[in-house]
Amino acid sequence: MFSPESFVSETVKKIKNDVTGRAVIAVSGGIDSTVAAKIASDALGSEVLAIYVDTGLMRLGEEKDVREILARLGINYRISQEESLFLERLKGKTDPESKRKIIGKTFIDVFEREATEFGASYLVQGTIAPDWIESGGGLRDTIKSHHNVGGLPEKVNLKIVEPLRDLYKDEVREIAEHYGIPKMRQPFPGPGLAVRIIGDVTKEKVDLLKRATSILESEISELKEVPWQYFVVLLGDRSTGVHGDRRVYGSTVAIRCVNSTDGMTANFTPIPLETLGKISRDITNGIPEISRVVYDVTDKPPATIEWE
Repeated sequence: MFSPESFVSETVKKIKNDVTGRAVIAVSGGIDSTVAAKIASDALGSEVLAIYVDTGLMRLGEEKDVREILARLGINYRISQEESLFLERLKGKTDPESKRKIIGKTFIDVFEREATEFGASYLVQGTIAPDWIESGGGLRDTIKSHHNVGGLPEKVNLKIVEPLRDLYKDEVREIAEHYGIPKMRQPFPGPGLAVRIIGDVTKEKVDLLKRATSILESEISELKEVPWQYFVVLLGDRSTGVHGDRRVYGSTVAIRCVNSTDGMTANFTPIPLETLGKISRDITNGIPEISRVVYDVTDKPPATIEWE
């Protein structure tokens, strides 16, 4: 039976033994990287610096939440504003694997720069088992390259440390409870909204998706039973719609809500129709550029949780 207390104790000792010098840790605002940052901070104290990279691809309010949780946990951190860099490198890219690898490479470039300034030679990541399994770890097909595994460049000038590598999401949650980490926002992909935009990524599309995502999260939070994960995907398809008496040729978005324990399998969540109707009306009324909303009823497998 998994014991969070034993795991933390053993992992802190291992990090103290293995990391001989300063380290930076990549934090995204999600539970995996936050737990990894707390463990690394317990092991290394002021010798570790958590880096939150604002890629411009995060949800509304993400940076504020990250600042609050890291400060509350007593973790040394800094924010790196990199929206222009990420959007420039993603310009014109439509293939999902290409986007993930570009994002992974750009993250490493930023972390290497920050590590040099901090005098660190180690990079701690919140990689968990589903990340490397889906990225083709072992004798497996690559389902999708996670930006922190298969999306990494071949050469990284930092020594990678992955304290949560063999854990699943439910075990990470137990460690969070052990630390008294308050309930965090739902799981969010490391590459951010870039993998929830089908096709090329632009600032206009990202801003559109941020607004739609905020509406969805507000409505879902009112349910008695909130799904494990829920998000909006901006599709590449456009469709004819009507706003008032005016014809529009607007964007289509898909709503995805799933329940899962470990992230390896998932079932779509049957959201009440009246709630789905309100979400659709709020999105199309509040965001005129969107003319159609559809709901994804696919389990994992055969689908993955994210669309890309």
